[in-house]
Amino acid sequence: MPVGGVFTVVSGLLAQRLESPIDWIRSRALLILGLLAIVIPVMIRVAQESWSTEQGAHGPIVLATGLWLLSREWNDARALARPGSWALGGVLLAVLLPAYIFARVASVVEIEGATMYAIVLVTAYLLWGAASLRAVWFPLLYLLFIFPPPDTLFALLTQPLKIAISQWAVAILHGVGYPVAGSGVTIQIGQYDMLVAAACAGLNSMISLTALGLFYIYLRHSANWRYMLFLVACILPVAIAANLIRVLILLLVTYHFGEAAGQGFIHEAAGLLMFMTALLGIFLIDSLAKPLRDRLAARRAAV
Repeated sequence: MPVGGVFTVVSGLLAQRLESPIDWIRSRALLILGLLAIVIPVMIRVAQESWSTEQGAHGPIVLATGLWLLSREWNDARALARPGSWALGGVLLAVLLPAYIFARVASVVEIEGATMYAIVLVTAYLLWGAASLRAVWFPLLYLLFIFPPPDTLFALLTQPLKIAISQWAVAILHGVGYPVAGSGVTIQIGQYDMLVAAACAGLNSMISLTALGLFYIYLRHSANWRYMLFLVACILPVAIAANLIRVLILLLVTYHFGEAAGQGFIHEAAGLLMFMTALLGIFLIDSLAKPLRDRLAARRAAV
């Protein structure tokens, strides 16, 4: 059946009275099957190409916690449910479906994921309306972290950070007497040369840290949006500091125990240590900032 015919059928079904969950699924079988035909291939590819890497290892955690957040807040959203505009939804789908087909043919996983998710959101808008989607805005935004960012964009954004972290590491070790020099992202320490790639600098895990940090902040402080923004602003500095610690550890291990030690188990352990340090740093800031949190809450109550 053509796409327009499918959505015409669904449009008529939306006019029906509220049904039981089983009846709801039966009446929208074509829509559900169509979405599954789009969603499943993309998610399989995302899992294979992104979730198996350090940059995307957080994907399964984000998917599970994001769906849990949706289920947690769905009752409030359902109370606002009204079918969306089929004119607007039809225009959006007319643009998104060809883009999705192009991404599948071109095998560009980043565009596949983005267009697939956009199609799911437009379908949700058609079924439940904009007010319902606004009520669950954070889970919908948070679920974007299951998809890999464009490699070119990620490299463009992280290159200045890699250079800065390399320069800071060289300055710190040189200041305490180590024979170290650097040029760009290349560092010479003793007789060893080290290239500070995104993985070595821990920048790949910044996406994971940002996702889990946002989850923690929203779960704990979503009622106080000013304080929430303050903690969100702290994620990047904390991540950069933890990444700097990782590079320093790898340089020191390489200098004292050799290149094999620096690229072996210690390399992976330093990454885990960096990630845990950054998470604990966010928790510590949250604990120390309690006076600020209380003042913002009191100001909100007074207003």
